[in-house]
Amino acid sequence: MSAPLKGKVALVAGATRGAGRGMAVELGAAGATVYVTGRTTRTRRSEYDRPETIEDTADLVTEAGGQGIAVPADHLDPAQVRALVDRIADEQGRLDVLVNDIWGGENLFEWETPLWEHDLDNGLHLLRLAVETHAITSHHALPLLLRNPGGLVVEVTDGTADYNADNYRVNFFYDLAKTSVLRMAFALGHELGPRGATAVALTPGWLRSEIMLDAFGVREDNWRDALERVPHFAISETPRYVGRAVAALAADPDVARWNGRSLSSGGLAREYGFTDLDGSRPDAWRYLVEVQDAGKPADTTGYR
Repeated sequence: MSAPLKGKVALVAGATRGAGRGMAVELGAAGATVYVTGRTTRTRRSEYDRPETIEDTADLVTEAGGQGIAVPADHLDPAQVRALVDRIADEQGRLDVLVNDIWGGENLFEWETPLWEHDLDNGLHLLRLAVETHAITSHHALPLLLRNPGGLVVEVTDGTADYNADNYRVNFFYDLAKTSVLRMAFALGHELGPRGATAVALTPGWLRSEIMLDAFGVREDNWRDALERVPHFAISETPRYVGRAVAALAADPDVARWNGRSLSSGGLAREYGFTDLDGSRPDAWRYLVEVQDAGKPADTTGYR
């Protein structure tokens, strides 16, 4: 099997579940050594109180063909992040891919709730989790990434720059958080590009994460049972789809052409030719604009 990332080292910050897990596994499938971080381990859970653990993710990376290394880390704590990067430097001497997927805000935001009515502590904590963690992680990891030319930073967000520019996303705090991550990639592109590295913002589409599947009362093997209640869920994708997007970017010798850009899993699938696990190529952000937001009946024809 092809292993285009054999010998490469990646850090997926926020890899316990969802997109982070999918990206870590696909980097492993491409042959990379992948450090996976998060706050939930087999002996301790975060406030999410969910069963997924970073050790499970690391095992999946190894099973896929890479080497998965689980490191517990709270990315709001600079000392823990510094220790994490020092460990990678000591053990590997390099870092080729940094994925900033830290989020942790599902239980903190209130849908369609204006700023003055939203719980302020929750909103500010969401911003710290979604924005401050990325800045802390990049601050400590980028010197190691820049030791070798060709490094890649992936800032994971929700929504493309075009979509978020025209659409109010959930509430003030959520909107600000996701837009800030887009701008992080743009700014990092300016700082990293002249130094031989690339930064991009990447969004999955409607993600069939563990939390989303639970919310709809389905599993991955019967997810279509949710379509009767949520018809537009038909455009959804697995976390491995955006994972394949990251692996394709990391293996592209011309990845610098994307520097500072806002990208999506569906858009990159058209560019690189990969598919989701079922062989389809869902293009969620185009679908949302042209079908869901346009008020049309759910129909994924031509969109996956």
